Amino acid sequence: MAYPLQNLSFQTLFDAVADAMLLISNTGHVVQANTASQQLLGYTAQEIIGLEVEALIPEGYRKHHHHHRVGFIKNPEKRAMGSGNDLSVLTKDGKELAVDIGLSPIHHESELYVLITFYSVFKRQEVERALRISEERLRLAKKAAGLVVFDFDEKLKMHDENEALMAFWGSDSDKNNQNNKNVSVIHPQDKAIRDSAIRDAITPTGNGEFNVEYRVINLADNSIHWVSATGKAHFKDGRATRLLGAARDITEQKILEKKLQDQHAETETLFAKEVATQTASAIAHEINQPLTAISAYSEVALHALEQDKIDSSSLKRALEGCVTQAQRAGGSLHELLAFLQKGELIKDLLDINEVVKEALVIAKNYGYYDFYPLLQLESNIRPVLANKTQVLKILVNLLRNGVEAMRGAGISSSAISITVRTNANISMAHVTVQDVGPGLSDAVAKRIFEPFFTTKPRGIGMGLAISRTLAEANGGQLWLDPDIKVGATFHFTLPFAK
Repeated sequence: MAYPLQNLSFQTLFDAVADAMLLISNTGHVVQANTASQQLLGYTAQEIIGLEVEALIPEGYRKHHHHHRVGFIKNPEKRAMGSGNDLSVLTKDGKELAVDIGLSPIHHESELYVLITFYSVFKRQEVERALRISEERLRLAKKAAGLVVFDFDEKLKMHDENEALMAFWGSDSDKNNQNNKNVSVIHPQDKAIRDSAIRDAITPTGNGEFNVEYRVINLADNSIHWVSATGKAHFKDGRATRLLGAARDITEQKILEKKLQDQHAETETLFAKEVATQTASAIAHEINQPLTAISAYSEVALHALEQDKIDSSSLKRALEGCVTQAQRAGGSLHELLAFLQKGELIKDLLDINEVVKEALVIAKNYGYYDFYPLLQLESNIRPVLANKTQVLKILVNLLRNGVEAMRGAGISSSAISITVRTNANISMAHVTVQDVGPGLSDAVAKRIFEPFFTTKPRGIGMGLAISRTLAEANGGQLWLDPDIKVGATFHFTLPFAK
C-alpha cells in the first residue's frame, strides 16, 4: 500500500536524520521508518512498515503509550510523551531500550500522521556523563593551575560572584562585600594600572586583549598577593558587551623574581663599583709617576725663583720638565681611555617605538614594575641609526630613576610618560621620559650628570653620566628639562638613518 508521503525526496530527507523516527498513520500503524530507527530496533523496512506501533512497545508500557497516542490524535501538537524513566522501546530481538519519545503532527491532504522520534536515553546519558567528566577535568585543571574564571558584563559587573573570584579580582567597587573577610581589595598603587588595562580592552578601536598583573590585599590578614589576569573583550555594534578571562595567583613567582632582581641589582652595583675602582686604580697608576715628576720639577722652579739671582737655565729645565710630564700624563690617559673604549660601535636601523616597548619589558623584569607607562608614540616615525643595546641602556636607566624617585616619595598613582616624536628643528628622533615624582632641586639638577654624584643611598652616581655618554656616542644628546616643576623630565635625541 502506497502512502502520500512515500516519495523519493521525503525518504531521502527522512533517512538523513540522525535520530530514530517512525511515521505513524492515524490508525497507529507504521507508514515509514528511517534508517536510524531500523538500526535502533533491528527491523528492515519491509518488516516494520505496517506494524501497529504498540508492537514496538514493551507489553507493560503499551496501555500507557496507547493512551498518549489517542490523546495526541484528539489534540495534535508537538509534545514529549515522557522521560526515559517510564518509557521504553522494544527491539526485534526483545531487548528493551530506555528512550525519550517526541510526538509531532504532520498533515498531508486532510490526513493526519504522527511523527514519532525516539531519543536514546543511553546516548543522552553518555553525553551527560562525558560532559560531567569534561567539566571535572576542567575543574581539576583550573585548580592545578590556580585559575579562577571571570565574566564581566557590559557594565563591568561580575557574573557568578564567589569568594575565590572576589579574592582574586578585588572588590573595591562592591561595597556590599566589605564585611566578607575573604574579600580582597586592589593595592592602591596598582588600581590605576588595572583600570587602565580594562579600559584598553573594552575600547572599540583596540584588539580587545586584556593582560595585566597587579596586587591585591587580603582584608583578613593584610597579606599581599600578586594576580595575573588575561582575557578577551567581546563587542557588539561597536560596544563591549562582555569581558571573559581567567586570573591566577602568581605570588610565589613574583617572590622568586624579586629575589633574582635584588641579586641582579646587587651584582650590577658591585660590578659597577669594581669597574670604577679598577678604572680609578689604572688612572692613578698611569699618572702617579708624571705627577710626582711634575711636583719635583715645580719645587726646582720655585727654588730657582727664590734665589737672589735667578738661574734662567735651571728654571727653564724645570718648566720644560713640567710640560713634558704633563704631556706624558695626558697621553697615558688618552691611551687608557682608548683601550677602555676599543671596539667599533655597531649601529643598526632601529624602530625607536619598538625599542621603547622593549625597554619597558626589561625595566619591569628588573623589578621596576610598579608604574603605568603612558605612551605617545609617533606612528610611522623614520628609523634611527644607533646601537640598540646602548639605547636600551639609556631608556632603562631613565625608567629606573623615575620609578625609584616615585617609590622614595611614596607616590601611589605612579606613571611615567614616554613620548617619541620627530624633532623637525634638528631632524632627529626626540624621546621624552617624564615621571610624576618629587622632582629635582636646582642644586641637584646642576650636578645630575656629574660622575659619582648621587642622591641614592646605594647609588654610585654613574647611571646618568654613562647614559649621556652613550647618547653622544650614538650621535645624539641627553639633557634634563630645567623648566619642569612636577617630577623630572629627561630628553634625548638620536639621528635618523639617511
